[in-house]
Amino acid sequence: MIIRGIARMKIFVGDDDRTDFIDRLSTLLPETGTACYAWALMSNHVHMLLRTGDVPLSTLMARLLTGYAAGFNRRHRRCGHLFQNRYKSIICQEEPYLKELLRYIHLNPLRAGIVPDYGSLGHYPWSGHAAILGNRAVPWQHVGYILALFGSNEQAAGANYREFVSAGVSRGQTGR
Repeated sequence: MIIRGIARMKIFVGDDDRTDFIDRLSTLLPETGTACYAWALMSNHVHMLLRTGDVPLSTLMARLLTGYAAGFNRRHRRCGHLFQNRYKSIICQEEPYLKELLRYIHLNPLRAGIVPDYGSLGHYPWSGHAAILGNRAVPWQHVGYILALFGSNEQAAGANYREFVSAGVSRGQTGR
């Protein structure tokens, strides 16, 4: 899924904004039974790989985006729309495509030049990549599910995941 700022406007001006968005996710995902496998906060958009649970995706997104936009507008003394159109979502039903989406989402900060290299990406706090590598605790991210796609024991799965994502660096542009 992708959420974009209206007219390519920044939806995250600083870490207070990013923290607010993540705090909202940490409440809403468990409440709605939605699993999050991958995510990356960029300056003017967000990527998330989610599996819906007990509550429809539209309900989760309405609560998340309405609450976040209201808080953003208050913090930055502005009014009006923050997001461009409705969020975009696609259905992912096959494991190879799931892995490619995972890699695409987690490499976004590197490809956009937000982090300087692949090593730094593993410590970038605004993406789920660091959680899968075990460098950051993100309780609402379903790390175990993702690691199980890459191996039967945690250590081997982590190494296989790291290698898989790293192999994607050469597949795309890594700077602006």
